[in-house]
Formats: sequence, C-alpha cells, structure tokens
Amino acid sequence: MANHIGRVSILVNEYDEAIQFYQEAFGFDVLEDEKRSESKRWVVMAPDKTIGASILLAKAKNEKESAYIGNQTGGRVFLFLYVDSLDQFYQQISKHQVVIKRGPEVQAFGKVLVCEDLYGNLWDVIERA
Repeated sequence: MANHIGRVSILVNEYDEAIQFYQEAFGFDVLEDEKRSESKRWVVMAPDKTIGASILLAKAKNEKESAYIGNQTGGRVFLFLYVDSLDQFYQQISKHQVVIKRGPEVQAFGKVLVCEDLYGNLWDVIERA
C-alpha cells in the first residue's frame, strides 16, 4: 500500500456553519458526522466520496486555537482543490459570496483562482491543463 495524505484538519468556529458553507459553496459531501462528546463531533467532508483526501472540521476548543481559525498557514494558501471545470466552480461560489483573492486566470498548468473559505483560509482552485 502506498503512503498518502488522507485527511487535513481545519479549525472552525461551529460545526454546522462550516458544514453548510462547504456543502453549499464548495459542493462538498459529509462523509462522517459523529458526536464524540458533549462538545466534540467527528465531521469529515470531501468534494468526492471516492477519491483523494478529506477535511476534518475541528471546532476550536479554546482561545489559543480560536486565534488560528482562518490563518492556519500564516496567510499562505492552505489547501489546493482540483476541479473538472473552474468556470462551473466559479459560478457556484459566486452564488455564496465567496471572496475571490485572485483570478480566475490561465497559467501554464491550467486555470486557477485563489479564494477564501468561510473563515479566511486561502484555497487554490485549479483546473489542470
């Protein structure tokens, strides 16, 4: 079996608002949603149920963690999402007032745009050439 990255955690304020954003704006599916304790849920989402890595929504549990919501990489792009059609993705996120930081534009490797998620994390969205 080959090694691979299976999941990345994203700090969020609230589970339900994050689920709603990633479902409606990005078109992600909830793969798992299990209550683990009174304050903790195990929420896993992905753009496709059959391939690639998924994201784990991790509700910040204290002020220190809350300070990193939306800035887990110090202002750099955090995640890279590959899509079949950047034009369709752009239309989808435009309906949900997603902040576009750059693009869409054509590069040597394909079409790309940089956008923010609900919390300000930067995503490169790429349609490969």
